[in-house]
Amino acid sequence: MLNVTHLIQAGGLALVAAIIFGESGMFIGFFFPGDTLLLSAGVFAAQGKLPLTTTILVIALAAILGDNTGYHIGKRYGRRLFRKPDGLVFRQEYVQRAERFYERFGSKTMLIAHFVPVVRTFAPAVAGVARMNYRQFFIFDALGDAAWAVIVTLIGYWFRPKIPNVD
Repeated sequence: MLNVTHLIQAGGLALVAAIIFGESGMFIGFFFPGDTLLLSAGVFAAQGKLPLTTTILVIALAAILGDNTGYHIGKRYGRRLFRKPDGLVFRQEYVQRAERFYERFGSKTMLIAHFVPVVRTFAPAVAGVARMNYRQFFIFDALGDAAWAVIVTLIGYWFRPKIPNVD
């Protein structure tokens, strides 16, 4: 089992940033404990082991950079998966559906994607494949990432003194 407390103690904010970046942009995120990591970082900040403002900024920036990496990977390489004749997993129809979805709901999707564990890993890349407007992607993704970093980290920060031995 992954010990998040040990990860934060051993690697500090650099390791937190690397994990959040990997979860957000490298398609391996569903193996990483993003929400647990943020809650733990909030607990550590409440204990005075991490600076709260810096922790939130590092998390938000790592998520934004990771999501932008995922978007650009999806935009550059994602369509290659769909150029072949329709297979079991990759179908031309899926790209068309994704394009329509991101035209209609792209902004909302990027605002809430980080609050849904597996979705936060794939939403940026699918936005790239669907050719979502980059400016729109960047603005709404950054807002969603910042909100996620603030809210989840502050929940950990707030709960630390409320629940004895939560750490």
